[in-house]
This record gives sequence, structure tokens and C-alpha cells, in this order.
Amino acid sequence: MYEIIEKIRAIEREQKRRKGDDALAAYNTGKVRHKKQIAFHKCKKRNRWVFGGNRSGKTECGAVEAVYIARGVHPYRKNRKNVFGWVVSLTSQVQRDVAQKKILHYLRPDWIVDIVMQSGRKDNPATGIIDQIVIKSALGGTSVIGFKSCDQGREKFQGSSLDFVWFDEEPPKDVYEECLMRVVDRKGDIFGTMTPLKGLTFLYEEIYLNRKNNPEIWYEFMEWADNPYLSKKEISLLERTMDETTLQSRRYGRFCTREGLVYPEFDESVHVIPPFTVPAEWQDTVSIDPGLHNPLSAHWYAVDFDGNVYVVAEHYAAGKDVDYHAAEIKRISALLGWKTDAKGRVSALIDSAAGQRTLASAKSVSELFYERGILVNPRVDKDLFSGIARVKSYLSRKNGLPDLYIFSCCTNMIREIKGYFWGKGDSPEKRDDHAMDELRYYLMTRPKNAVPPQEESEIARDKMRRIRKLRRRPNG
Repeated sequence: MYEIIEKIRAIEREQKRRKGDDALAAYNTGKVRHKKQIAFHKCKKRNRWVFGGNRSGKTECGAVEAVYIARGVHPYRKNRKNVFGWVVSLTSQVQRDVAQKKILHYLRPDWIVDIVMQSGRKDNPATGIIDQIVIKSALGGTSVIGFKSCDQGREKFQGSSLDFVWFDEEPPKDVYEECLMRVVDRKGDIFGTMTPLKGLTFLYEEIYLNRKNNPEIWYEFMEWADNPYLSKKEISLLERTMDETTLQSRRYGRFCTREGLVYPEFDESVHVIPPFTVPAEWQDTVSIDPGLHNPLSAHWYAVDFDGNVYVVAEHYAAGKDVDYHAAEIKRISALLGWKTDAKGRVSALIDSAAGQRTLASAKSVSELFYERGILVNPRVDKDLFSGIARVKSYLSRKNGLPDLYIFSCCTNMIREIKGYFWGKGDSPEKRDDHAMDELRYYLMTRPKNAVPPQEESEIARDKMRRIRKLRRRPNG
């Protein structure tokens, strides 16, 4: 009996020792958890990115994801044997100091079968440059994590078939595209963790705006406040050292130019929602920014009983005539069960410029729409700065006013609002702004929201009581 108890104690001591060495088992456990890291791991998309500020926890989740896949112990995905993946850094030195260090931190020594070095000694891999790590898979067999650096050039990324590629920071476009080819035949994953310090690069177009509407693309912003292990005092100290543009990148992980976003208040995780059937009582109107060669943008707007605005459908097309646009607006309205007048005509707002006739046409765009059953109203308020201020008030989450929600099917409006930047002067860039114009036209027709009254302090209430008392005294 004594021998059995001693064996059990020995096993428990060994389990405790291993748990102390197992950083992977301790990752995101306990009372304090990094919720956005967990959301990243849970996502099933094959091209996932975390745009994070410095010290937001983005690199941590990238390293853990690579080890999860290689070890065959991913908690949210189907695991595979004999995995081969790459970790891609900007340079060999950055690889050693960041990604490689994180990977080694989450690999228990008894999981490592072999290490192949580019430089340095394999008995002390942390001080050298690793080429590959061969790892025991929990499913049997072995997996390989290879290390690459972008400064090697695109040619060094050719040939291999991969199960995953982790980009630690933003790669050059040619390296990214080459790695996309590496994961095709194994239906592998691309994931990246980066702080967008280079401005509006190809990843801004490819991932953030997702101009090609790739259904496998997913991204998340991760900022200092999302990291439960950063102290508020340190965050406050860091904030004081940065201007607003630098803060947007290094704290919030947002793509920025020196001019900045027009609507930084927009948060896709808050303002974009899944479509639902809108009650007939909420239906308001359609708003149109006309275009022939340029895109025509039309959106359907609804308002709930609390004054919240919903953008529920869109028509967005370029190079089409009025016949086509009018037919599409009527078709989408019919699908929505949208309200019409007694003759089946749809009401809409439209840019006042549509009411103008030209030498090339005997009729205005407004008249052409009217003849085709779209009752357009060109009397809209086009004041740019008042309109932008109104949109901002609907996007803000801090003023207690009604909000703006956009159905996820309105992909062009979402893309435009994410890429709407101030120009070098005092106006936004005249680029991809068609939905932004008609959004302003619509919101400017809404009643101006009064700011909720601030609760008076006890001192202020006492002051008003004294004033009223003085006013009640008879003269003399």
C-alpha cells in the first residue's frame, strides 16, 4: 500500500512539474482571459488576421495557433497528422527576437524531436536562427514548423505544400501571394498578426476592405484595452507620448494616413449586424446617389421606435442606365415588401444635382426616374460638414443618442465607410464616396437628436433653489 501511495505522489509531482513547463496548457486559462485571442482561435475562416496595437496580445495568439496546429491539439478545429507550416517574419533578427521566441515558449522540450539551425547551436536555439523545428504530434507522427524571413525574397517561398502560414507582421505583396499558392493543395490556412504602420497597403485593400468579397477572409482589431494583462497606468503613460495618428496604429491597430479616417467611430463588430425581417412600421425611404459611368448607390433605410436607423438593403452598380437602376430598385423593394403608393411607386431621396437638365438631355435624371415609378425627392441638405457631423452622432456609442446599424449584406457601404479618409485639405477624398453621400442625405432628413440632459450636481440644484426663493420675495 505504501509503495502505491508513493507512486501516485511521484506521478502527481511529475504532472505538476510538466504543467509548470507547459505554457500552452496555461494559455488563456483562469479568471482573466483575453477574449479576442479566443475569438481568433475559434474562427473557422481560412484567411484570418489580427490588426493589433503593440502589446495588445496579437503575436501571442499567432504563436499559439501555430503550435496548436502543429501539435494536433487545436481546441476548435479538426486536427491533422504530419502538419507542415511556416512562420514568416520580416527579417531573421526579428524572427529570433519575436516569433521564434514565442514558438519556443509554447513548445515543451519533450515535444521537440529535432531542431535544424540556420546559425547557432541547436542545444541553445533561442540565441541562434532556427530553420525548422520537428515536433511530436499528439495524433502520432511528427509535424514541422519552418521559419522564413521576407528579406530572403519571394523565390525562397516557392515549391512547398503547406498546412498553414503565420505572418508575424505585414509581408511584401509578392511574398503573401506566393504563400497563398503554398496552401492551396492542402486547403491550408493563412493567418497574420500585425500592427499596420505602413499606411494603406495591399492588405488594407485585400483583407480590411475585402474588395473581392472573399468569404474566407476574417479580421479583428485588438487594442491595449483588450489585453487584460496590461495595466491601465501603463496605457495612460503610453497614450501621452503619441499623436492621434500614431495612437490609431500603435494602440488600436487601425490603418491610418496622416489625414485620418472621417469616421473612426465606425466599429464593424458593433455597427454591422446580420439581416433580419424589418417590421413594415419601421420602413422609411430609399436614398440615391446617382451615377451612370460612376456607381449609382441606393440604400433602403428603416427606423425603429427608439430612433435607431437600419440600412437594410443596397443597390450599387456602375455603367448602367436609368432603366436598369429603376428596375433594380423596384425589384429589391418588392423582395423587401417595401411600402409604395397606390400606383405601386417607390419614394426615394436623390442628390439635388439629379434635378438639373443638360444640353445633352431634354430631361433631368430625376424626371427619368419619376417616369419609371421612382418618386425621387431632390430637396436634400448637401452641407458636407453638417452631414458628416450627423453621421458621427449616429455612430458614436458615448452620447446616448440613437445609433446606426448596417446589415451585413450592404457590402459596398461597409467598404466605403471603412475607407473614407480626409484629403489634404478640409474635405474627404473624392474616391469611393457614393454611399457616403446618400447616407448623409438621408440622415440629414432625420430630426436632429437632442443631447441627453446632464444630471445636475447637488451644488447646482441648491443654487437654483436659492434663485427661485429670491424671485418669490416681494419687491422692496
